[in-house]
Amino acid sequence: MQKTRLITGGIAALAAIGLLSACSNPTAPDAGTDEGAASGDTIVVSSANFPESEIIGNLYAEALKDAGFTVETQFNIGSREAYIPALSDGSIDLIPDYTGNLLIFLDPEADTADAETINTGLTAALEAEGLTGLTPAEAEDKDAVVVTKETAEKWNLTTIADLAAHNAEITYGAPAEFQERPQGLPGLKANYGVEPSAFTPIADGGGPATVDALVSGQVQVANIFTTSPAIVENDLVVLEDPKNNFPAQQVVPVGNTEKLTPEVAEVIDAISAELTTEELIALNTRVSGEEKVEPTKAATDWLTEKGLLGA
Repeated sequence: MQKTRLITGGIAALAAIGLLSACSNPTAPDAGTDEGAASGDTIVVSSANFPESEIIGNLYAEALKDAGFTVETQFNIGSREAYIPALSDGSIDLIPDYTGNLLIFLDPEADTADAETINTGLTAALEAEGLTGLTPAEAEDKDAVVVTKETAEKWNLTTIADLAAHNAEITYGAPAEFQERPQGLPGLKANYGVEPSAFTPIADGGGPATVDALVSGQVQVANIFTTSPAIVENDLVVLEDPKNNFPAQQVVPVGNTEKLTPEVAEVIDAISAELTTEELIALNTRVSGEEKVEPTKAATDWLTEKGLLGA
């Protein structure tokens, strides 16, 4: 996936706000409204600027429309520097995010030891911003240690710890910052004793170049996000992370507290209850894989399949 997950600062806010302004144009192709009787106020559903976020945003928007709410969409508005202030000032009302990295963004010193700790900390951090997080989905999209099926079988790999016996044989492929990031090589060494003999920096954030390097054998291990369609398409293996080196990244609906009424929450929570990592991978594959389905169609098809439209 072509995106950066850990956003702890350093992205220019003015540039991000410029993205927000550009994508707020009502003539943009992904903007739309639907008049309904369930709410007198328009609910503005948004997304960050990568395909998975837009897919999930469409899930929220289409389900709310079907429930009779008046919905406007403003997708692809940029990074957290843009959309967190927009949520706070009411420019947008609802957006999908990811628990661990959102908490780190709001509180860089927060404890991210496990999913429960993250969710507790996130609730408090959002409240301080006048925002609310609804029930997180089971679905996660986070950094993962990935190998080919052949390597997993050859070395009998199940967890990250199993790699330690093969340190001398490992070239690790990941973005350059992975060498210094606490959850990168330092974390793998501290938690699992994994110290690759070589490191190959690949700047595409777990995208095609990283996958090609892994599949071709240029690297034996790579950092790839867990919902990348490439994992399924190339029969790759995600190694288990029992010590939570990578913080939990459950999909969490986040919104302006005033707009997240019990009626809105009921609709969105029903989506989160059905959204698993496997389902998210399948949605990403339809949109970013060979089929190239529009996010709106992928969303409506999924909602229909799950009985969440016309119920």
